[in-house]
Amino acid sequence: MVAARWLLPRWTVTLRPVSAAAAAGAFPKRVKVVEVGPRDGLQNEKNVVPTPVKINLINMLSETGLSVIEATSFVSPKWVPQMADHTEVMRGINKLPGISYPVLTPNLKGFQAAVAAGAKEVAIFGAASELFTKKNINCSIDESLERFSEVMTAARAASIPVRGYVSCVLGCPYEGKISTAKVAEVSKKMYSMGCYEISLGDTIGIGTPGSMKEMLTAVMKEVPVGALAVHCHDTYGQALANILVALQMGVSVVDASVAGLGGCPYAQGASGNVATEDLVYMLNGLGIHTGVDLQKLMDTGTFICNALNRRTNSKVSQASCRL
Repeated sequence: MVAARWLLPRWTVTLRPVSAAAAAGAFPKRVKVVEVGPRDGLQNEKNVVPTPVKINLINMLSETGLSVIEATSFVSPKWVPQMADHTEVMRGINKLPGISYPVLTPNLKGFQAAVAAGAKEVAIFGAASELFTKKNINCSIDESLERFSEVMTAARAASIPVRGYVSCVLGCPYEGKISTAKVAEVSKKMYSMGCYEISLGDTIGIGTPGSMKEMLTAVMKEVPVGALAVHCHDTYGQALANILVALQMGVSVVDASVAGLGGCPYAQGASGNVATEDLVYMLNGLGIHTGVDLQKLMDTGTFICNALNRRTNSKVSQASCRL
């Protein structure tokens, strides 16, 4: 179930002042954890994961207390063969009350297929790097945003909330350092288009607490902090430190992937997404409420790692000698 306020389109950018608590570096009392393992994590697997395994993974995640689980991606099987079973996955999972199961829809065709399969929330992908955008989808940033306009129009008509991703916010494999002004500009445009939430992604995990603070400071001048999320990869071991800075600045939505699923395609052998288990462990230690059962989360990580025949990337699970 998606909160009613998410259904309202964003026609204008309304900035809310940063709270005194956020300005003082206090942590939020509650953090929404967005689980991206079934989509962002599994899409990097070279071998196709059986559909029943994906369905079981999502069903187990649904029992952990997570409120948002990104289920799959409605992209062309030609480009992402791993997600070719998106319709079967969406129709096969147990959709529990109070949990949102968003899917990635890069274009109108994907959006229509997602809605037909039962999707109640979707996400679109942008980037703050011109070269990254051109090499990945063969167009400029402005052209990519124009392509999303059809999705936004259809989503508004169907009262489907749309989440926006901005990739390469702390660095690009082609351009190197990305201007914070560019990140703020793209984020503002996606928010103004109607995205209820903007997830800022450190795609190659190159960011540090310093660059995270600098980037968020710029973005928060254009987009309300309550509409921001962070999506940190742990390639250089900086993910939790970067997330901590974001929390101190008032961000209360964090993306993560169970067992740290998802490698980094630009750094051979490097870990990708921050592990949800490690994030929840840190948040528990800070006294921040997530509603997530860490034990059930670890059990889910064990399940998917056994299915993939690999060792977990979660430091918490490793320390517990579970795998």
